[in-house]
Amino acid sequence: MVSENEITALAVHSNKEDPTAFAPETPGVANKDEGLYPETTANRRNPAGSRLGSVIRAFENQLIEYNLEARGIERVAADERMKRNTWMSYLQVFLLWVSINLAPNNITLGMLGPAVYGLSFRDSALCAVFGAFVGSFVASWMATWGPISGIRTLAFGRYSMGWWPSTIIVVLNLIQMIGYGLIDCVVGGQILSAVTPGGMSVAVGIVIVAVISWAVATFGIQVFHYYERLVGEIIATRNGVTDGPRFAFLPQLIVVCILFGVSSVKFDLSTTSTGDSRTVAGNRLSFFSICLSAAITYTPLAADFFVYYPENTSRAKLFGLSLAGLLVSFTMALVSGVGLASGVSTHPEYSAAYEQGQGALIVEGFSPLHGFGKFCSVICALGLIANTVAPTYSAGIDFQILGRYAEAVPRVIWNTIAVIIYTVCALVGRSNLSEIFTNFLALMGYWVVIWITIVLEERFIFRLRTGYNWHIWRDPSKLPIGIAAFTAFVVGWVGAVLCMAQVWYIGPIAKLVGEYGADMGIYVGFSWTALVYPPLRLVELRFVGR
Repeated sequence: MVSENEITALAVHSNKEDPTAFAPETPGVANKDEGLYPETTANRRNPAGSRLGSVIRAFENQLIEYNLEARGIERVAADERMKRNTWMSYLQVFLLWVSINLAPNNITLGMLGPAVYGLSFRDSALCAVFGAFVGSFVASWMATWGPISGIRTLAFGRYSMGWWPSTIIVVLNLIQMIGYGLIDCVVGGQILSAVTPGGMSVAVGIVIVAVISWAVATFGIQVFHYYERLVGEIIATRNGVTDGPRFAFLPQLIVVCILFGVSSVKFDLSTTSTGDSRTVAGNRLSFFSICLSAAITYTPLAADFFVYYPENTSRAKLFGLSLAGLLVSFTMALVSGVGLASGVSTHPEYSAAYEQGQGALIVEGFSPLHGFGKFCSVICALGLIANTVAPTYSAGIDFQILGRYAEAVPRVIWNTIAVIIYTVCALVGRSNLSEIFTNFLALMGYWVVIWITIVLEERFIFRLRTGYNWHIWRDPSKLPIGIAAFTAFVVGWVGAVLCMAQVWYIGPIAKLVGEYGADMGIYVGFSWTALVYPPLRLVELRFVGR
């Protein structure tokens, strides 16, 4: 596959800054003033004469010899990317998102509708799918900026938040990435333990998932594409098929379809949502918000995967394929989880499995197939590797965005630190997955929505005509000072806190809806930020000028 080989070579062997000005203006792309600026050299890593810098550079060169991806957050110049797009490179966009997202962690997310919020199958399925659609729409838009800019997502965020306020966003995203790694490891550990009762503990399963994820993320994002084909190769070989392309999404797709087929007879399609009308409305809104949060949290890393695509990549195709990949995978996984959880109240074996953990309920769904069902469960667990690789890879990059000293540390070390942190947290919190899911996802959704509101208004109000100068992405003296963005971010958080509804806290406004409140933090945070940012930014431009 030409595109894959080209990207791999570039990702591994390119570790330099842009040698020349970027390409001329691309029609329909916000880079109108780009050619007017020279390449900035601010905050370059490992200054000459630094002994530590020499040691780090030697270590990075050693990584390259072993085919590890040494490139960190450096901008990918036009001459360092794929030379052209093919139908396969576009198809790979769709397959990438499906491979990442068609995973058991999203199946367990769907379980929250009936099991935690007391919603019917119909209410849960509708809230899950439409919530995921809204979040996926935003993430897909952000993905289109990878080919245009050649810089990572949160580095692009500096053009809206400024240099120093962006570090807050980076820290929040690191918490988010590590949290997703924690969830994936727990779910994977539960599945592997349930497949081998008495033979493997959840803790051992967690470590296995973490180690494999670390290995794939460390060798670089393009190894992830080879991983996609490798899993398919393993399954095809086991079934006697040895020719043709294989992708990880295919076995995942097959096992999820099998899960639907064997477990659907136990789906409860008749029980209605529990509670009075106001309580049901509040629970619907809360579950919708959690599913929206799950999808929109891809936004701060969406552009990272496409920085090696050529700058003339079709934004419409990239957006459409990203949205399709996310929505197809979310729909299948979430509805599957909703169906499994709907049967907990009526089938004792489902109830007993759910008491052991959400991963055990997935294994129970395959139980009519006996030995083959256990095999399907293991393949399902392998899907978590792909889902864990994405945040692990991006966490290593995000650590480097914290500053020039953090940038000097090779990405492989930051990847390792992130894996150690979420593995330890997963081992400690492996018995409380539902609480982690409901609390963690909602909190992450709040800040992402507030942040993307600022990015959107900066793009469509203040940079609609001027565009972006991609060469100043690491120069604090030329980026916005960030006072307006930081103030709007804080105001948005205040609105979110007043309207959030979590197990441990229900805001005064959220309490007004139903018995358990309604989580309106995302929508109020978005609204308040959208109202205050434009006037604050106008004042900032008037007195600061950038």
